[in-house]
Amino acid sequence: MRVAMISEHASPLAVLGGEDAGGQNTHVADLSVALAAAGHDVRVYTRRDDPDLPVLVPMRDGVTVVHVPAGPPEQVPKDDLLPYMKEFSRWLAAQWQGDEWRPEVVHAHFWMSGLAAIAAGRQTGVPVVQTYHALGTVKRRHQGANDTSPARRVGYERALGRAVDRVIAQSQDEVRELVRMGVPRSRMTVVPSGVNETFSPAGPSAPRAGRARVLTVGRLVERKGFADVIQAMALVPEAECLVVGGPPADELDTDPYAVRLRELAASAGVADRVRLVGAVPREDMPYWYRSADLLVAAPWYEPFGLTPLEAMACGVPVIGTAVGGLTDTIVDGQTGDLVPPRDPAALGAAIRALLDDRVRRFGYATAALDRARQRYSWKRAADQLDGIYAAVAGVRRPSGVVA
Repeated sequence: MRVAMISEHASPLAVLGGEDAGGQNTHVADLSVALAAAGHDVRVYTRRDDPDLPVLVPMRDGVTVVHVPAGPPEQVPKDDLLPYMKEFSRWLAAQWQGDEWRPEVVHAHFWMSGLAAIAAGRQTGVPVVQTYHALGTVKRRHQGANDTSPARRVGYERALGRAVDRVIAQSQDEVRELVRMGVPRSRMTVVPSGVNETFSPAGPSAPRAGRARVLTVGRLVERKGFADVIQAMALVPEAECLVVGGPPADELDTDPYAVRLRELAASAGVADRVRLVGAVPREDMPYWYRSADLLVAAPWYEPFGLTPLEAMACGVPVIGTAVGGLTDTIVDGQTGDLVPPRDPAALGAAIRALLDDRVRRFGYATAALDRARQRYSWKRAADQLDGIYAAVAGVRRPSGVVA
């Protein structure tokens, strides 16, 4: 089947770690590869953000990235991309009407991709499925006045949920949120993200200096909870904490949030035990996971969260905040521990207790590895989507309207 992936701001070719480059990029890249391995012909459409990018870039056998000329060919924050979605959709429709390559199903990633996809799909008769990756209601609830999303985001997301042929939710928490928004439960199927097979317990690991090691990973943005982890380390004497992610190591000294985290570590008296590593190539991440006694994922909110799964697939137990998709992936008391968000004291107590209990850590690690392998493979996700794509390709397009 010919499958068009629409990922307007998150290219599968992007270097991870920037403000708008993270889990969605990885999800789209790995899912596309898995679908191609299952026999699908996949094209990923993403916005051209550099004038030197060619229109077509082969990513691997069966996967081609298409750079869509919509808006200026330069980096633009994703929250500023809405005005260019009409141009994006018109370009898609023109290509699909005139090109020899015409998709049989469109899979949109993020709400703005959904707007472009459904407009182009209606003009060309191609069915559309939607994965949100994040919801405006959740972002607004947690960020309040700091939410930079376009004002009509929530309304667009609600309308998309009613207009597309199928909504692909990533967790039960997302299903509940969508139902509260007014999207019918009958329109949804839960297909969680997978974890790449390169993440495994076998292989080399980063060197250690004898201390117990706590690892925390992600883009250096406030909602990821790195400040809470650093404060928690004051309750975990002798252990070290490595923060992996953000800009390259040689740019950390000038990154405002990295500077704030280092200042916080100094004020908490843990500067000698907290190290910011900076950006790490994705293919090197197993090397860092394997070096850790445990991973801490402490976001204030998280639609899904790939880093806990990656750690679990490397045989590392996880302590996470009880938010979003983490409540699906981490089984409290079996594969790791869940704690309340934005609570450094509870986080510190959980870290210390788990580091002090080698037997429990071993049990968690074994169960975490088994869960990641059995429940969260990309092959499993591709198999589930294969059935959904086949079903919607034979169903008449919905008649709902997205303004």
